[in-house]
Amino acid sequence: MSAPTGTVALFATCINDTLFPETPKAVVRLLERLGCRVDFPLQQTCCGQMFTNTGYFKEALPSVRNYVDTFEGYDYVVGPSGSCIGSVRDQHPMLAQRLGDHALQERVDAIVAKTYDLSEFLVDVLGVTDVGAYFPHTVTYHPTCHSVRVTKVGDRPYQLMKAVRGLTLLELPDADQCCGFGGTFSVKNSDVSVAMATDKMRNVLDTGAEYVVTGDNSCLMNIGGLLSREKAGVKPIHLAQILAQTEADYAATVEAEAVAR
Repeated sequence: MSAPTGTVALFATCINDTLFPETPKAVVRLLERLGCRVDFPLQQTCCGQMFTNTGYFKEALPSVRNYVDTFEGYDYVVGPSGSCIGSVRDQHPMLAQRLGDHALQERVDAIVAKTYDLSEFLVDVLGVTDVGAYFPHTVTYHPTCHSVRVTKVGDRPYQLMKAVRGLTLLELPDADQCCGFGGTFSVKNSDVSVAMATDKMRNVLDTGAEYVVTGDNSCLMNIGGLLSREKAGVKPIHLAQILAQTEADYAATVEAEAVAR
């Protein structure tokens, strides 16, 4: 594995920036450990998916323009969200085309070609599955709908987890079933969403895993909310946070917890 030339821009996504800041921090630690030069452009905002999914195409266009203006000067754009990366790659070209702005279309197409989900960037660009991570726990993985069906990350997250030292990966029953989040779906159809998330939670519990892992904190929030309310004891964690932890990190955490006790 050799680090790519050029600079990697971190696309944190708005949900991570506001609710799960430890995830983008983990991405930076991981990529820098692997020799990448990482920047966090402060101009970035939402990908606009919530607008687009509900038909507010005109309202979504400023997000598309901002994404292009923010990231087109970088060599790579990497984000810890199959859903938001899928929005950039699938919805942004559609929105630019609807606008009929050919210049914007060309800029969008150019940046889409260098926008990656974290798992894709590690496996396809850096050419690595063993990132030197250590996580001595049992985990089960929920492959989020957008990461599989839109971004098409395939088995890359599994390749990465199987190379983590100490990690035991347990198969999740009905893994391909939606957790019920679906962005605005969980707001507009809350009862159905809760029923779907309950099914997902039961499947997670059936594995006996200590942690449930995803590549999208939005879905993890939906599943984790039920796990928390049921006091199930299973902890939600983003894939990036597992991959960022080394054996030295783990030892330091254990020592700090011992001192605190």
